[in-house]
Amino acid sequence: MSLLQALAAAVGEANVLAGEAAAPYLTDWRKRYVGRAQAVVRPASTAEVAAAVRACAQARTPMVPQGGNTGLVGGGTPDASGDAVIISLQRMKRLRAIDVANDTITVEAGCVLQQVQQAARERGRLFPLSLAAEGSATIGGNLATNAGGVQVLRYGNARDLALGLEVVLASGEIWDGLRGLRKDNTGYDLKHLFIGAEGTLGVITAATLKLYPLPAAQSTALAAVPSLAAATRLLERARGAAGAALTAFEVMGRITLQNAVEALPGLRAPLPLAHPWYALLELSDAEGEQHATASFERLLAEAMAAGEIVDAAVARSIAEARALWALREGIPEAHARRGGNVKHDISLPVSSIAEFVESTNAALRSRFDWIEPIVFGHLGDGNLHYNMGTVPGTPIDVAFAHEQEINDLVNDAVAARGGSISAEHGLGQLKRQAITRYKGALELELMRRIKAALDPLGLMNPGKVI
Repeated sequence: MSLLQALAAAVGEANVLAGEAAAPYLTDWRKRYVGRAQAVVRPASTAEVAAAVRACAQARTPMVPQGGNTGLVGGGTPDASGDAVIISLQRMKRLRAIDVANDTITVEAGCVLQQVQQAARERGRLFPLSLAAEGSATIGGNLATNAGGVQVLRYGNARDLALGLEVVLASGEIWDGLRGLRKDNTGYDLKHLFIGAEGTLGVITAATLKLYPLPAAQSTALAAVPSLAAATRLLERARGAAGAALTAFEVMGRITLQNAVEALPGLRAPLPLAHPWYALLELSDAEGEQHATASFERLLAEAMAAGEIVDAAVARSIAEARALWALREGIPEAHARRGGNVKHDISLPVSSIAEFVESTNAALRSRFDWIEPIVFGHLGDGNLHYNMGTVPGTPIDVAFAHEQEINDLVNDAVAARGGSISAEHGLGQLKRQAITRYKGALELELMRRIKAALDPLGLMNPGKVI
């Protein structure tokens, strides 16, 4: 029996795609990576995933797990050899269980993030992972990349929201670690090997995730700030005043926000785009709307008196709050419509961010007079999307032609301040080589040993991470 016949026996002939039918699975979201594959298989159950993996392992065929294909570093795209089989989890979208008393939900890897949020909300609970691609990104992909998003400040990354996993190993064996326990001190916590591993150690097929009570009220505001240093002081003030009620604190440069408003007709800025930086704050209140509004207005008034903000717009309705979030969430699409940019997904100590941006912007501009920094991100947890575009009149291809030089300068500046060159997007293909400059030899060797132990044939998503 050939490999394709074995795959058809595992998942059904209609769910083994080749030729034009496979084309949508071969290109990443940014269209930076285009690969080839023998086939795309679309299993509908964990047993079918396991059968497909066993068939590939027996044939010594590389496998590329893929979720919603919304990644930004080529982690779910096969190479150009055409040897690999893509294992798409998009048909695995069952809600297996929800335990309101235990505040857990168990879902399959192909569930779209937004669907999980909605399922939790219908039972009076919150699943707090939230990001711009939540309408198409899947839970399996979120966990494989340890996704962050806008509420990491309060609830943590995907890693912090996962209590248990079900994983198909490279051998085709199924590890059932779907436990809804917050305390389980019985040895190595194996789930953490697979979270953030980008499919290089196994295929995540289901997860048990944490839920939280829905807040009684949420308040959202957009504040104009005179500098990133002022935004950092505002963050400190907000944390002191609101504590855990501060669920999001985003920053956006003026050019970044202006580009989004110009590129996406449905966006409107409630403040004049005349200030260098803007902060988007969200408070989740357990008491109610009146208490939330009073707390927010007091915080903003004190910040304005201290010179940390110069103007602010507070959402007075759910529609206004959504419009403010649309400004932030529309930034990636706006960038794509303008031809993209040289992206950096970095994390730094919050205390270092203002100085990093000022000095690194200056260093880049001194080397490239056409460069235009496009900066935004999650200031609350130290994660910046530090992207480089070009000034009007200079095509973006000029930036891409100097991408390696830009990357080296930015990554060296990040490393010098004790930061990371990948905060939430992962390494994929894009940063696989770069990471060898910044991780120690022993750390890299330990990663290789783990890879060899769990995937001795090197068939799981080869060419990614390490």
